Amino acid sequence: MDHFTDVQHARLEDYLETLGAVLGNSRRRASFATYALGLLAAGERKSVEPIAARACAHPDEADALHQRLLHFLTESAWSDADVRLAAARYALTHMASDAEPVEAWILDDTGFLKQGTHSVGVQRQYTGSAGKVTNCQLGVSLSLATRSDHLPVDFELYLPEAWTADAARRREAHVPDDIVFKTKPQLALDMVAGALACGLPRGVVLADCGYGASADFRLGLQRLGLRYSVGISPATTVFELHHVVNRGGHAISVRDFAQKLDAAGAFTHFSWRDGTRKPLAARFTARRVTPCAESRRPLEDRPPLWLIIEWRDGEAEPANYFLSNLPDDTPFEELVRLTMQRWRTERAYEDLKGELGLDHYEGRSYPGWHHHISVALACYAFVVAERHRVFPLTTKRPRAARAHRSAA
Repeated sequence: MDHFTDVQHARLEDYLETLGAVLGNSRRRASFATYALGLLAAGERKSVEPIAARACAHPDEADALHQRLLHFLTESAWSDADVRLAAARYALTHMASDAEPVEAWILDDTGFLKQGTHSVGVQRQYTGSAGKVTNCQLGVSLSLATRSDHLPVDFELYLPEAWTADAARRREAHVPDDIVFKTKPQLALDMVAGALACGLPRGVVLADCGYGASADFRLGLQRLGLRYSVGISPATTVFELHHVVNRGGHAISVRDFAQKLDAAGAFTHFSWRDGTRKPLAARFTARRVTPCAESRRPLEDRPPLWLIIEWRDGEAEPANYFLSNLPDDTPFEELVRLTMQRWRTERAYEDLKGELGLDHYEGRSYPGWHHHISVALACYAFVVAERHRVFPLTTKRPRAARAHRSAA
């Protein structure tokens, strides 16, 4: 907050007033503003107690404010969906334009490391945030991306079956009765359907193998009328399009297919963005295929797909495989560029955690976790809008993608 100008402070007040109209009563509005200012301000910890302490001019007032903020997060019945939508629409008015529209919806998940066993949804599970199995919560996110920016608009807590099936834990964490076990791909599809219902601008759905490996997830996106480019397992088997596409046709794992294509010199070296030291690049190829797992579905549910393979320099086998239902006339460079947009999610997680305390919530309840996330997303939306005010699109000169043929 100290780094904001007077004009930015005024805009922040107006923004909080806009969100306040969604929240309703004055107590909620005041608590939301106090908590949001606490997340935006400097401070090593951005959980409820230190936010309350920093917001009070006198230490004797801190405990009362602490209790009000706890009630706001854990007991107050305001709509996370309405606040998140209002924040997203605000940021998109500055972030997206005719010159640079939303082009991707990115689904991913991140870990919230914990030490105990009582925080809602916590268990030992794998998270890419730590790169290992550890004690944590997992949040599944949906972000909207233009060619040069990225806006997280929704988050859902993944509740393992050990939680959804345990009545005592559910009561302790105030998990609503209508919450049932859902896989991460199912949570992701729910968020996508919600964003469509709210009229958010569409984009190509991007996700890693944890989502794209599910044939039901891909079918769900297709039935929602969405284009996608999602990661799959190296063991996934496909029929190459020019072969007989039925159960008696020529099936091959995408790992083996990559080796054959490499031997045939079918990969192209492609640089898709500038890194901190040098452009990020790898070798890519794309082929039209049909996944074997979908061969028994009706024709309308198994259209030909793009198989996109990323093979990084100096590695013995490809790093990633993707399936995409982008049109068959999509240029190769555009296939690769769009597919590789998912990397920006990690940067957004870093900013949300490092600057806005996304993972600092220390409460144990299900409503409290989601309310905390909503305030953090609203703060991030304001930051994105301000970034575009300071650095408008007309001052940006994104580097054009570069591709050149290289030896296999």
